Amino acid sequence: MLLKTFGWSFAVTALGLVAAVIYGGWEAFGIVAILSVLEISLSFDNAVVNAGILKKMNAFWQKIFLTIGVLIAVFGMRLVFPVVIVAITAKVGPIEAVDLSFSQPERYQELVTDAHPAIAAFGGMFLLMIFLDFIFEDRDIQWLRWIERPLAKLGKVDMLSVCISLIVLLVAAMTVATNAHQHGGGHADKAETVLLAGVAGLITYLIVGGLSGFFESKLEEEEEREHEEEEEAKRTGKKISAVALSGKAAFFMFLYLEVLDASFSFDGVIGAFAVTNEIVLMALGLGIGAMYVRSLTVYLVRQGTLDDYVYLEHGAHYAIGALAVLLLVTIQYQINELITGLTGVVLIAWSFWSSVRRNKALEAEGGDGEGSKAEVPSGV
Repeated sequence: MLLKTFGWSFAVTALGLVAAVIYGGWEAFGIVAILSVLEISLSFDNAVVNAGILKKMNAFWQKIFLTIGVLIAVFGMRLVFPVVIVAITAKVGPIEAVDLSFSQPERYQELVTDAHPAIAAFGGMFLLMIFLDFIFEDRDIQWLRWIERPLAKLGKVDMLSVCISLIVLLVAAMTVATNAHQHGGGHADKAETVLLAGVAGLITYLIVGGLSGFFESKLEEEEEREHEEEEEAKRTGKKISAVALSGKAAFFMFLYLEVLDASFSFDGVIGAFAVTNEIVLMALGLGIGAMYVRSLTVYLVRQGTLDDYVYLEHGAHYAIGALAVLLLVTIQYQINELITGLTGVVLIAWSFWSSVRRNKALEAEGGDGEGSKAEVPSGV
């Protein structure tokens, strides 16, 4: 069963890693491996959320999501989107961007280096908003309680995450402007680029979040309406077709899942820019990771859930926060690719280990994972 579900993912992994070695040697192999683990880890909560919604859909819409939806997710968001980002920021065509990465790698690297402040500002702000909105939310399960409890109380202040993000963006832009002035002002327009790109990242996050909220509310309305129709049918004895019951609601579920998947994809794609600027390596790593997300979604739908590892979602969001900070730092300073890549992996591995410890402690107490959460040690 495991091989049947993850078979394609294993095959794509083998092909992708071999292609990485052929393309750039063992260093490229390491970068692709890190990107794959990072994408899988950051998208773990995506698979869990997808599986929870997918269970409510009929077989037809499940098949649509796992075929057309996966094509959009893998080829649209993970492969095409990075190329579009480079093309826009470097002011070249998408085809030219890909061609330059193969035919003139030095010229391509120069263009991407020039465009990096805009990419880092846009991505840093988007990822920072994801992290802040998560950390400011009051949750029943907390991992690093000494941090999360006080921040959850602060989160009751409206628009706090937006305000903090804008302050961080202003500090980043002012730092760039100050350094440019000290070095003769040769890159004075860099501060303006950082500011505009950062605001664009913030707006993108708000739009994606708004669309997700819109489709979620539509989904809830359709489910409520169908529930009322079922109740009415039970009272009157009137028959209603199963197709009618799963039509609009399933369609809104599909749209909601696509927007949700796109929003989850942003963190992996943008975080990849903190590891490498190479389009080829990015496409290989993210493509491998996306295949595992698809397989994991199918596995969760067919076999159950991996919600037992309750701190993984926390670890993924802390990794997102770390990537956001590292991206903003790289606007002005250079950071080794392995540091940025391994930072997220270490945080997620730590959260997984904490989840295992929690489960063992609950098992030793004879608990079922609910009643004694407060007493179970967290990640510290």
